[in-house]
Amino acid sequence: MRSRHILSAASALTMGVALVLSSAPAAVAAPAKPAPSMLDALQRDLNLSAEQAQLRLVNEARLGKLEGKVRTDLGAAFGGSWLSGDTANSLTVATSDASKIAAIQAGGAKAQLVTRSLGDLTALKDKLDAAAAPQTVPVYYVDVKSNSVVVETRDQAAAEAFVAAAGVDKAAVTYVASTEVPQTYYNLRGGDAYYINNSGRCSIGFSITRGSTPGFVTAGHCGNVGASTQGYNRVAQGTFQGSSFPGNDYAWVAVNANWTPTPTVAGTSATVSGSTAQVVGGSICRSGSTTGWHCGTVQQIGTSVTYSQGTVSGVTRTNVCAEPGDSGGSWISGTQAQGVTSGGSGNCSVGGTTYFQPVNEILSAYGLTLTTTGGGGGGTCNGGTLTGSLSSGQYGNSSQFTANAGTHTVCLDGPNGTDFDLYLQRLSGSTWTTVASGTSSGPDESVTYTGSAGTYRYRVHAYSGSGSFSLTYTRP
Repeated sequence: MRSRHILSAASALTMGVALVLSSAPAAVAAPAKPAPSMLDALQRDLNLSAEQAQLRLVNEARLGKLEGKVRTDLGAAFGGSWLSGDTANSLTVATSDASKIAAIQAGGAKAQLVTRSLGDLTALKDKLDAAAAPQTVPVYYVDVKSNSVVVETRDQAAAEAFVAAAGVDKAAVTYVASTEVPQTYYNLRGGDAYYINNSGRCSIGFSITRGSTPGFVTAGHCGNVGASTQGYNRVAQGTFQGSSFPGNDYAWVAVNANWTPTPTVAGTSATVSGSTAQVVGGSICRSGSTTGWHCGTVQQIGTSVTYSQGTVSGVTRTNVCAEPGDSGGSWISGTQAQGVTSGGSGNCSVGGTTYFQPVNEILSAYGLTLTTTGGGGGGTCNGGTLTGSLSSGQYGNSSQFTANAGTHTVCLDGPNGTDFDLYLQRLSGSTWTTVASGTSSGPDESVTYTGSAGTYRYRVHAYSGSGSFSLTYTRP
């Protein structure tokens, strides 16, 4: 995505004079309103009241930003983090450096001193990934709460042999008895679905574009490169362009001109405005073509799970249920895309465990751009350019402009190593309302929004880090 932004910016600079954004500090923009169906599912699945569900999303957005800053500040001493409480009102940050505890607490989080940093734990799990997990070890992961690598197993002796063969210190491993037999989800009927080679069925993840080519991301086990897809209505849809499974479990499909990408999550009214990853303990919801819309919480990040076809690493473990046919479906937290369903165990009658492949890894692997609030997709940012410079914590607002009804595309190219966010705002009376945003943890963002005629402006927030940036845009 970054190289595309650079090329777009270069093109725009040759077309007109650059304008400089102001950098006056301002209040943080209000988060996008969650979909009613998401609030209903959170209430049902997490046993929350309507007020608690709304408060949980607000707390998660607030503490998620704090977590990103603390993680950066701690560097190699970061030991992981997790949310707790019915309304996610508490963030705990672990560190392997006792001298960092006061700073963590001063920032508004709880601190926990641990023996191993997250880097140490990840290195241990990497050793397990390099070994051959037996079928009796359905899942293993870094557990930041226990500061260990957890190996779940149906055979203790086989699990211990697996750990020993990988050269992992047994003192850093926690064994948990498990009855899980994970399977991939496909080949059953559902609602919002697509079919592979007029046969198996999976679920669409998120709409994307690659350059001017529209498509969607999904699970890799759903199809190989070259496999054709048909939509929920059995109309010709597209072709698998990239697919990886096992090892990873992701793929992307290019669709034909009869299909238009939108930021709407399959089977719900939720829409996507970015792809900031949720932290351990945070709430998360998913949509699939078999079981529809269900919610739960993130249990572990960077998990490895062993299916009959092999081990998939780097997935996120949740306590959300799913069933065959839900594979590839959307995972979302608030308005932030999280990933696509890989597989799991159990079902939505008795409950279960489900794993998803993080969407940011898929976007990076194939050079894709997520379709965000307002729909459209496929647009390019090459109509004009704005440049500016911000210090950490500052906001920059462009001059307001009048636009016709149609599609806006905006791309932000921020400084390397920073976290810059992008907002498109519309004037409603005397109030600026955010209609689209990109708020990932990186320096680059892009948004696509289709709206009515009105007065708009761009806003850039240097959430973490300082430096010069450029915006390239196309206006209707």
